[in-house]
Amino acid sequence: MFSTKHLTAMDWLTIALLLLFGLLFLAAEVIFIPGTTVVGLVGFCLLLAGIWFTYRDLGTSTGHVLLISSAAVVGLLVYLGLRPKNLNRVALTNVNHARVHDVRHPDVVPGTTGRTLSALRPAGTVLFEDDRREVTTRGEFVAAGSEVRVLAIEQNRIVVEKVA
Repeated sequence: MFSTKHLTAMDWLTIALLLLFGLLFLAAEVIFIPGTTVVGLVGFCLLLAGIWFTYRDLGTSTGHVLLISSAAVVGLLVYLGLRPKNLNRVALTNVNHARVHDVRHPDVVPGTTGRTLSALRPAGTVLFEDDRREVTTRGEFVAAGSEVRVLAIEQNRIVVEKVA
């Protein structure tokens, strides 16, 4: 069952490269690009192949040594990869305090005055302080450059009238 073949430098190199690349792929998965899974699976398969070739070609004692040392290195990689400092690098930790305009709380309240930028026939554009808004009247026409006052907010429309 046990072969007594002579191992060449190529056999040693193959086993060493399988183990090395297996550990490198696992390190890349755990530390640098967590969550990809494919890289980790490739690394795990390379590591298993290297350990299997070690048991087959170098014997059980050398296989045990490489199995235990590989398990220790993988455990160390997982420990390093799961430290909070490393997790914060890839996790979203900023809180977004921005908000959007809520139409239930209009920023132009009834009674606010502004100047028309276009003629209101009956809809057009009004400048309230520094804000341009699309407005409408109750049906009357208002010339451009006239002063208007907000009457009400009706279903997302700003209703205005000309100031006398």
